[in-house]
Amino acid sequence: MEKKSAILNIYMKNFKNGLALNLSKGFTLIELLIVIALLGALAVGLLAALDPFEQLKKGTDTGVRNTAAELHGAIIRYYGIKNVMPWCIAGDCLTQRDGLTAADLPVAGVKATNFSETITEIAATGELKSNFSQLAGDGALAEITVFGANTTATIEVCYKPKAKSFISDPNTKFEAATGVEAVAGTCKGQGGTDLTCLWCIN
Repeated sequence: MEKKSAILNIYMKNFKNGLALNLSKGFTLIELLIVIALLGALAVGLLAALDPFEQLKKGTDTGVRNTAAELHGAIIRYYGIKNVMPWCIAGDCLTQRDGLTAADLPVAGVKATNFSETITEIAATGELKSNFSQLAGDGALAEITVFGANTTATIEVCYKPKAKSFISDPNTKFEAATGVEAVAGTCKGQGGTDLTCLWCIN
């Protein structure tokens, strides 16, 4: 009888120990809250490292840059065909499309949103899609400035970057007012401090 009682006590003890182990395998509310807080901190750190607003600016800048490159190439090809810039109505360029005057280009530059007749003229030669303005969108075109001169056959198509990486790009080195390359060391892309410089294709 004592032997049975001893065996029963051992079984009961093992059962209690096993039950205690099973109960201790779950998470308490505090442990769950700590894990959630740690995951939240990691997520915040990851978002700070990736900077989603900077990523959006990079995407926008890339789209504008591609539109600027397409417009620049089309103007060059148009000049190759017609031997005159597309904003010029006549070969002497005394009369111009979009209400431009000889003083508008190259001195001040023209926003691509004010280039609708010129873009239509380029599209008429097949150098741009007929719906180029709709595909590019007013937002992208509003960022682009065109500098050019018919007499010297020069053309710069520029935009002001918004993303830090594009502002620091070595090609972001052109003066906002003229499209002329800035003095070395002026623009952020040249190691300077000026954040208003343009990225240009010329």
